[in-house]
Amino acid sequence: MRGAKSAKWVAIAGVVSLAATACGGGGDKGSDNANKKIDPKGIVSYANGEPQNSLMPANTMEAYGSVVIDSLFTGLVGYDKSGNITYENAESVTPNGDNSVWTVKLKPGWTFHNGEKVTAKSYVDTWNWDANPANGMQNSAWYRDIEGYDKVHPEKGKAKAKTMSGLKVVDDNTFTIKLSNPIPYFAYKLAYSSFYPLPSGALKDPKGFGESPVGNGPYKFKSWEHKKSIQVTAWDGYKGDSKPKNGGINFKAYTSPQAAYNDLRSDNVDSMPLVPDAELANYKQDFGDRAINTDFSALNTINPAFYTKQWKNIDVKVIQGLSMAIDRPTIAKTTFFGNREPATGWVAKGVKGYQADACGEYCKFNPDKAKQLIKEGGGVPGNKISIQYNADQPHKGWVTAVCNSITKVTGVKCVGDPTTDFQADTEIRDQKKVKSIYRSGWVLDYPFNGNFLADLYGTGVDGNKGDFSDPKFDGLVKKADQAKTVDESAKLYQDAEKELQNTMPGIPTFYNKVNSAYSNNVKKIEFDQAGDPILWNVEVFKK
Repeated sequence: MRGAKSAKWVAIAGVVSLAATACGGGGDKGSDNANKKIDPKGIVSYANGEPQNSLMPANTMEAYGSVVIDSLFTGLVGYDKSGNITYENAESVTPNGDNSVWTVKLKPGWTFHNGEKVTAKSYVDTWNWDANPANGMQNSAWYRDIEGYDKVHPEKGKAKAKTMSGLKVVDDNTFTIKLSNPIPYFAYKLAYSSFYPLPSGALKDPKGFGESPVGNGPYKFKSWEHKKSIQVTAWDGYKGDSKPKNGGINFKAYTSPQAAYNDLRSDNVDSMPLVPDAELANYKQDFGDRAINTDFSALNTINPAFYTKQWKNIDVKVIQGLSMAIDRPTIAKTTFFGNREPATGWVAKGVKGYQADACGEYCKFNPDKAKQLIKEGGGVPGNKISIQYNADQPHKGWVTAVCNSITKVTGVKCVGDPTTDFQADTEIRDQKKVKSIYRSGWVLDYPFNGNFLADLYGTGVDGNKGDFSDPKFDGLVKKADQAKTVDESAKLYQDAEKELQNTMPGIPTFYNKVNSAYSNNVKKIEFDQAGDPILWNVEVFKK
């Protein structure tokens, strides 16, 4: 697998463990491809959607854009199926004795698609530009660990510097990163797409670049017909290990999961993120040994918008009660046909530091206790909640089931609040216009439990769309980040996760799987730990 996929909001309801392999569905509709020949120039098509923003790595925090960006760019590091760091554009990333200074050495000879060399300066210039608030990159807080970030991107007032003092170019292939505070797992963070390098032209014309990006990854940009298709072609000059086995990718934009499924069944598209809920009972029979059923590291929650009048000063007992009113096991069995697993905490499976039952009793179905807690907490303001979700992916069924469970148990009226598509959904969250509660699906940025905790619920971080804030949780995060080793830090993050029982920044719902399939046009498609298709490894049959 090609290292890390950017940790991001996911449009679908899904999540995974570590062995990403396509599994036979046991149906009677397989494929007779034994005698077909491979076309190394063949194009793979993937059912995607319209990215929220232009294709700038540091301004992408959702799946539709991330899957494209990950085909165009390669970062310093990735990770293997066991969660160990692997080196991609970096030859090494090493800390000093106390984890406060990290030295990065690049593999020589790498270039961008336009021939410009990828150097230490490429990384340093990109990160400084991304961190500058004037450039409006929504992932800018990913640089907050680097010394001098607070001068470039202060919480209040004008910037006091244009570059972070912690970044130093040593030579063309070496640079150092000095952190404000030591972090033992910092190398893991470098797998995230915000740390990808950009060529110099991107910083001069970011608007134009975002519409026609130039990367250093296995594919180069070809075209973008908005809301229809993004096309990339294999790049012969790629220096990494993930050399494409096909001629390119067509990311086809769909607004309906059923339309994508129908095209997949008819071999008009080669794969999709997730089959519709309505097809979960049948897709293994439809595709036979081309059906995919595999885990990946992501988590779904429903999160109150704490900036709203309804939730601003709510007693946590109300949220705990709503959580206990959700019959997760029954919904997983009936709505998802056993293809989902009830979530028991705020960290996805398959990452370092995962702990079972972190949510305790509050993620267990208990109608009597649910009613009691809501009553003790003063009730739900207005006695009505809505759950926002994107209608271009299969969420309506399970949101309706969750709402029915809550209403039946507590009497609180619960309704779904659909947005037209994932782009609209994320825009509403970014603008802090959620009416009540929103569906949140988060897939790992890197395989460490802190990514699901500090990067989602820390005060003021980019992923904290509900404006949750808890000084005690922030203090536990700080303590975990000051640990001497990765293992010690993961253990301290487990303490921070357990603290969330007392604040409930989001209600864990389900650990999901990749339930997908692939067409007769390709030999096989596998999905990785981040729930993304490993498209560079796909072989296309000659027509």
